[in-house]
Amino acid sequence: MWIQARMTFTTALRETKEEAGLGTEHLQVINSFVQELRYEVRGKPKEVLYWLAELKEPGTAVTLSDEHQDYRWARLEEACTLARYKDLQDTLRAAQRHLEAQQDKQ
Repeated sequence: MWIQARMTFTTALRETKEEAGLGTEHLQVINSFVQELRYEVRGKPKEVLYWLAELKEPGTAVTLSDEHQDYRWARLEEACTLARYKDLQDTLRAAQRHLEAQQDKQ
């Protein structure tokens, strides 16, 4: 699961709650991974930070806001196909490498 925000971690948590119905009680944030993406939207620069998190209980229901139509859980390559943008695909792959490195340490 991705948590995203423009400014702060607190904003990211608020947005995740508003858009997916998932609060801090549902998430285990992996603080050792944060990725920043910079791009333009309608000619204006945008910076977005992504934090990595997992559900504490895998069966937790996602409740989408009116801003979204659908969601799905996907393996890495499917997620990259859905993401479409190279920088977001690179972020997904970096998160996968990070998780694998964390597992190797254990």
